[in-house]
Amino acid sequence: MARNAGSVNRKAEIVSAAIEAFAENGYYKTTTAQVAQCAEISQPYIFRFFPTKEALLLAVLEVSWTRIIEYLDIVTKSASASDLERGLITAYEEILASHRNEILLQMQAQTIREESIQESMRDGFKQVRQVVLHAFRNANIGNPEERTYLFLARGMLCNIAEAIQLPELKQFGGDVG
Repeated sequence: MARNAGSVNRKAEIVSAAIEAFAENGYYKTTTAQVAQCAEISQPYIFRFFPTKEALLLAVLEVSWTRIIEYLDIVTKSASASDLERGLITAYEEILASHRNEILLQMQAQTIREESIQESMRDGFKQVRQVVLHAFRNANIGNPEERTYLFLARGMLCNIAEAIQLPELKQFGGDVG
């Protein structure tokens, strides 16, 4: 058991190192040797867990989508109907602030043409859409499809603002509804 726990921890460390290396140099420019150096392990050790660099990116994307869903789920289970939309926006802003590199990697992944990466991105966006839409419907928020669309659009605009360091794009002011 202890050995397996160590393997899980090492795998998580490799994913964390990949997040940092991919964010710093971009997915295409980053080598698995650079990820290994960041994780302070040998390059062949990465391939024990991830057969390809693409598989490593897929693991990174899974971590980032899971984190977003978990944050949004917490809000949908705890916020009142009147606070739901603001709570979801705040949760996403917290993710962006605390896990910036993961979000920037998602933005990079949107442009990667490999089908497995595109599928991961589609699945992630579908999950986020479903969580938000379901929450809005359950809270009897008017026009839940439109509110969901606007939530997703706002998130994308926040991502762009973060990527190009233009914070005023994130300052909407006033009510969200």
